[in-house]
Amino acid sequence: MTGRRDERLWAVVHAERAALADDLGRLSPAQWKHSTLCGGWDVEEVVAHLVAAASTGRWAWLRSMLGARLRPDVHNQRRIAEHRGATPAETLQRFHEVIGATTAPSSDTPAYLGEVIVHAQDIRQPLGLTRSPSMEALKPVADFFARRDFAVPSRSRVAGLQLRADDSEFTAGSGPLITGPTCALVMSMAGRSIYLDELEGPGVAIMRRRLDGADA
Repeated sequence: MTGRRDERLWAVVHAERAALADDLGRLSPAQWKHSTLCGGWDVEEVVAHLVAAASTGRWAWLRSMLGARLRPDVHNQRRIAEHRGATPAETLQRFHEVIGATTAPSSDTPAYLGEVIVHAQDIRQPLGLTRSPSMEALKPVADFFARRDFAVPSRSRVAGLQLRADDSEFTAGSGPLITGPTCALVMSMAGRSIYLDELEGPGVAIMRRRLDGADA
């Protein structure tokens, strides 16, 4: 059962990578340098990060993290430098080459689907690109983010809150309600506070404080 589920999720990963590659193929040179929702990274850096993520298995990831003295920021910057091309076109070509990859540091497939979903929106939202991830992709990521702290402290961010999507069957938790689109719930759990503007309910103010660091 787990194997079939992973096959299905990887197929969704590949579809979402292909959709992002389609969007990236339409960008101007200036747009490749545009800022994203992911820290200080521009579009090309986020794409290089996705190439790195799709190219790094368990042992390579461990070696990289140990070489970075367990500092994720150092690990990420080194892998971005390794997988970024000499030009945006070359970086995009490298991304095309890993669209069908199933390489990952662990067996937590929903987390790696989440990485594609979140970083794709990190790119699209500031550029005004309107494509949204499929619900087939969003629902398992929402379930995973609400259940576990993994690459991001998503579960901690929504502790004591009730989440309810208004466009899917996703629900999680109990407490003050947050409701809205599944994509906005996923992105908010990933720490992208701009998506809180798409959500409603008494829990939104609580989550906003958490994302702003005012509520431990």
